[in-house]
Amino acid sequence: MASNVTAFQKVLDSTALAATKFIRRPPIDPKVPIQGKIRVVGSNAYRDQQEKEGRRLQKALNSIAHGKNIFVYHNIRTKQVVYSLTRYLEKTNLLKQCVNHGKKTIPATVRKDMWVPYFSVHFNEAQVGLNVYNHLRQFALLRQLSPPKEMITVTKEYLDSKRPKDLRDQKQWDKENMGRVGQIMMKKERAYALMNQKATSIADVAFVLQKHRDHIIAGFPESTKSGYKTVKARRRRRSAAEEEAERSQARAAEVAALGEQLDAEITADHVAPREQSVKILWQEPYDAQYAKYWPKHVEHGQLRWTRNHIVGQEELVAGEDVIADGTFEEVTPART
Repeated sequence: MASNVTAFQKVLDSTALAATKFIRRPPIDPKVPIQGKIRVVGSNAYRDQQEKEGRRLQKALNSIAHGKNIFVYHNIRTKQVVYSLTRYLEKTNLLKQCVNHGKKTIPATVRKDMWVPYFSVHFNEAQVGLNVYNHLRQFALLRQLSPPKEMITVTKEYLDSKRPKDLRDQKQWDKENMGRVGQIMMKKERAYALMNQKATSIADVAFVLQKHRDHIIAGFPESTKSGYKTVKARRRRRSAAEEEAERSQARAAEVAALGEQLDAEITADHVAPREQSVKILWQEPYDAQYAKYWPKHVEHGQLRWTRNHIVGQEELVAGEDVIADGTFEEVTPART
């Protein structure tokens, strides 16, 4: 069963499979009774059953690939950046990462057309992905709560970007603002400067991937995974591992029925991350230049532009408002 789970994880590689059609509307055998009798494919009962199966499969897929993928979104107006371990972006997860910098810095409602894919990071080992995710969240929060002085200091370049275009207004504006060079920004300016995490988030990713280089290449040693010394602690951990293995088998069995359909969705040109590497897919490849240096064990690719993140109407997880969904899909290279 362990080999089957590994095979399913390869099939469900998030860089190749967009969890849209088969997950939202999984195929159900029309001969199987639904609520006591055979149902027509277009009936409401059949559609309700599909939605229930879709939510159940989404949870199974998330548990199988949990930690192996980090999906990053940004706000096209405020330049805020949020991280997600799932392909879709949830309202509750988004609001938890928004820091209050003053009035109207946290939106009362979240607009789905404002949050678009930025990039995604994909790992071969889940524990590495979870550690990187935690570090990225911590760095983003630390920078906004305790920013470096140069980040909130008025510079000549900053004033030039705010300078009015109309020549008639420039003289008065220069008289009022050019003396502010070297001073701390005003409260509203400081809020927008701290919310703009587009460049710093990429620098954080490059730094964290270099920091975890040894774990990415060599993996985690067994001694760190089972660091409990007492007999009772080892017994509890062994029991928990057995229960987790049973749950993993059950999740893999839930996904097994869709194996053939999922295989059909994956293109033959897709290149998975190498065994000792990390793969980053960019919406705009030019954004990678925000980092001064990229480790050699990092591969780069490009995301295919889609508009599915605006649709996101369905609740793939019960009780969660989905802001964006199904937008991370890799551009496959052309065959020569």
